[in-house]
Amino acid sequence: MSSSEPGRPATQRLFAAVLPPASAVAELRTALAPLHTLPGARDLRWTGPEGWHFTLAFYGEVPEDATPELEARLERAARRTAPFALRVHGAGHFGGRALWAGAAGGLDTLRLLAERADAAARRTGLPMEEHRRYTPHLTLARSRGAADLRPFAAALAGFEGRSWEAAELTLVRSHLPESGVPGERPRYTAVRAWPLGG
Repeated sequence: MSSSEPGRPATQRLFAAVLPPASAVAELRTALAPLHTLPGARDLRWTGPEGWHFTLAFYGEVPEDATPELEARLERAARRTAPFALRVHGAGHFGGRALWAGAAGGLDTLRLLAERADAAARRTGLPMEEHRRYTPHLTLARSRGAADLRPFAAALAGFEGRSWEAAELTLVRSHLPESGVPGERPRYTAVRAWPLGG
């Protein structure tokens, strides 16, 4: 959603990501199906497969007049980073707040790309959170309160997806729910994508 308050520049809620291919999404979707039958599954807000992604850097509300420079810097970051192998691997949770699937493969390159996506924003002048060690993850579900996500993470811990080539850096726009309908999920649209390695 773009903000359009009088006197304030229009903004877009943006983040940089690596998007898994349809084959990886299908694999994970199949592996995830049994988790929906576990006790407490109905109390979680499950993310939709169409929105699955590995976030590299979250930018928040970006003024539209800053977007061209951010895009130019992200293009440069993509060009300087070679394609790499990636696969969905295992699972974990952030306390009782979020359940996620992990990654394996070229994690050093994935972390480097995340650092470059973060640096692109800082050099554009966007305020970024304090830099922390990047934990590659794909969010599967969020809790409305503090839930015990350990059984869900344990059920998916042995998952090993097939390897695929991460070959693009994508700038994604997040559209937050506006209707107020319970359970409505954010929608994501790709703004631009750049091939890795130029």
